[in-house]
Amino acid sequence: MTIIIKNGKIVTSKDTYAGELLIEEGIIKQIGTNIEKDDAEIIDACGNYIIPGGIDVHTHLNLDVGIAVATDDFYTGTVAAACGGTTTIVDHIGFGPKNCNLHHQLNVYHDFAKDNAVVDYSFHGVIQHVNDDILSELQEIVNNEGITSFKCYLTYDYKLNDLEAYKVLLKMQELGGMVTVHPENDFMVTYFREKFQKEGKTSPIYHALSRPEECEAEAVNRMINLASIANNAPLYIVHLTNGLGLDYIKFAQKRNQNVYAETCPQYLLLDQECYKKENMEGLKYIMSPPLRKEFNQELLWEGIRDGSISVIATDHCPFDFTTKVRLGKDNFTKCPNGAPGIETRVPLIFSEGVMKGRIDIQKFVDVISTKPAKLFGLYPQKGEIAVGSDADLVIIDPNKEVAISNDMLHQNVDYTPFEGITVQGYPVLTMLRGKVIVRNNDFIGEKGYGKFLKRLKPFSDNYNN
Repeated sequence: MTIIIKNGKIVTSKDTYAGELLIEEGIIKQIGTNIEKDDAEIIDACGNYIIPGGIDVHTHLNLDVGIAVATDDFYTGTVAAACGGTTTIVDHIGFGPKNCNLHHQLNVYHDFAKDNAVVDYSFHGVIQHVNDDILSELQEIVNNEGITSFKCYLTYDYKLNDLEAYKVLLKMQELGGMVTVHPENDFMVTYFREKFQKEGKTSPIYHALSRPEECEAEAVNRMINLASIANNAPLYIVHLTNGLGLDYIKFAQKRNQNVYAETCPQYLLLDQECYKKENMEGLKYIMSPPLRKEFNQELLWEGIRDGSISVIATDHCPFDFTTKVRLGKDNFTKCPNGAPGIETRVPLIFSEGVMKGRIDIQKFVDVISTKPAKLFGLYPQKGEIAVGSDADLVIIDPNKEVAISNDMLHQNVDYTPFEGITVQGYPVLTMLRGKVIVRNNDFIGEKGYGKFLKRLKPFSDNYNN
């Protein structure tokens, strides 16, 4: 099918300009003005913005945490993503059985996503333990299977110690891939959780108090130093929440370390006062790391503006509020961690960032699409509006005002943490590889249309980063 998009303002991470797009065979074939093609379908952008499709590099679909299973699978979760202007996800796969190899969970997740996803997708591998066999398998997967990033946890059941983390960093540096890390000081978190339980302090606010920002920032700094020792291994900090951790990241970046940071809308817009809401409402915000004191929000926005924060993702990890209440009403430590956000990221950041003057529209495109594509081996196929790139496009109407409510969202969750927030600007069309899959908040795509993406090595010599 041949499509021409007319009357739009094309926005990339570098520029904004009036132009038309010719799309054939799912690819952008021409950018110009007054493009004509026989039998082409014409899409009138009506003067709205045309951006590259959003790329969310931090989701948790089909996640089983033992006490609960995420309510969004690769169908419902990617429908929600598409309706919110996201056309590609990179999912953080969950832990597998003890002592399993790296392929085990990758195979499980390929089965989850195949014939279900409606947007394109890839996975971050997960490291549960480290030995020579794991490091050898890591090399095989990065070189041959297009999985070029792996996640380490410094807390939870399969946390890595410093030597294990160092070995993974060193190996990934050799391979030209990326290590992502969930950074929290497990010893201190465990101490505070046990202390508060003994003292009977089990309401939601103690979730935040048991995981103070220093626990996160210390682990950020520790991983930065390990990455430096590992020959400046590329390191990606997921879901950064606070200014102290950002200070360590900025210091490393000034030393020319390959350190990158991601934050999420919840840390930019919500604060730890949410945990004090009545009627167990505070349980909606049980996530790790937790929401922080409000002053951190402006520090994070500053980091986005100056480039020390490269990506805004979601950490979409959806558990029903009814499940959170059932399990956590008497003790915050029993509540499954996570909150939904895959559908609201693009409109929230457009509204709170661009429309409120915190960032310009080019920076918006960079942090929600282009930079994640570059860092995770998807560029320039994804994250760009250029001849030869996939026709993954989103039209945003800046005049469309929407009051966010769970009733108008497509996620398979019984709440949104952003209930009642009014956004200025909303996606009105989402296109994936030349096919319109969402129009005016109605999903019109096809189950299973999403394709697995074999990613490039983002830190190899032949990759344009």
